[in-house]
Amino acid sequence: MAQKIALAVGAAVCALALSACQDQASSGGAARDYISAVGSSTVYPFATAVGEKFAEATGNKVPKIDSTGTGGGFERFCAGVGGDTPDIANASRRIKKKEFDTCAKNGVKDIVEVQIGIDGIALGESTRGPGFALSEEDVYKALAANPYGKPNTAKTWKDVNPALPAVAISVFGPPSTSGTYDAFKELILGKGCDANPEMKALKDTDKEKHEATCTALRGAPFYVEQGENDNLIISKLDKNPTSLGIFGYSYLEANKDKIKAVPVQGVSPTYDTIANGSYPGWRPLYIYVKKSHVGVIPGLAEYVAEFLKGSAEGGYLAPKGLIVSSKKIADEAAANAKGMTVLDGSVLK
Repeated sequence: MAQKIALAVGAAVCALALSACQDQASSGGAARDYISAVGSSTVYPFATAVGEKFAEATGNKVPKIDSTGTGGGFERFCAGVGGDTPDIANASRRIKKKEFDTCAKNGVKDIVEVQIGIDGIALGESTRGPGFALSEEDVYKALAANPYGKPNTAKTWKDVNPALPAVAISVFGPPSTSGTYDAFKELILGKGCDANPEMKALKDTDKEKHEATCTALRGAPFYVEQGENDNLIISKLDKNPTSLGIFGYSYLEANKDKIKAVPVQGVSPTYDTIANGSYPGWRPLYIYVKKSHVGVIPGLAEYVAEFLKGSAEGGYLAPKGLIVSSKKIADEAAANAKGMTVLDGSVLK
């Protein structure tokens, strides 16, 4: 009897030990045989196109890619390592220092940053729209909750600028979890605020007050969040021809039959104006990779290599609206991907 008990205990200990070993082995993601990516709705169409090419070329499963928004993607990406966490975060802005620190706190310590190209924050309207042409300051005065520290009372674009149409201010845009939302506030709204010398000076004396004054958006019906679905914004513009929409340039490029660009500061978002930086709403796009999952999740390194192949000069992502990075940035991205170079968090803000 004692011998049977001893054997039973021994078997249980072995089972526990084996389970622990399997858990350790899967800490890099061994529980899955496909790539999991989350994040930016702007990067989503590029990531899915790359996923299909990758599966065709390698015989691996098509990656599972969720459009959660950049912020929501980092939340899931930084939750930990292992098969129940994503391998890649797609991002329409650079990872923030606080997000990087959250990753580290949860054991995600070796992150590889790869810039996959350039995009622009586009403002668009229906092809039947009035033909807007806006300055950064026009946008700020129309959409800021408290422009220059005072409650926003503007109801029409003409209230903002007498030269603009007398139609209601109505803008469909991304939610606060979106990288496009963050980039819009930084690249267009904030610059419109800083066109005022007092606001620009406030940035040096009271950074928190400056940020609240310059980047807090009004709510509906002036600015209406549409979730992480840029195609829904396109649909809304088709049905509301005097409204404006905010989305990534690739969606403007893909829907020219329904929408047209709104120039900002006299410059329309095009491939060339975004590539050369003359359009004020240009921004880099990234993917972030868990190095601990490389070599464990089948094909992860190959998928990253395929992404760079598609985003290169003459690659298949350009017709979809992705703008090629400069040679210097592209070379750096290729080196990071090949060597799986870990990101130094000290360079982040």
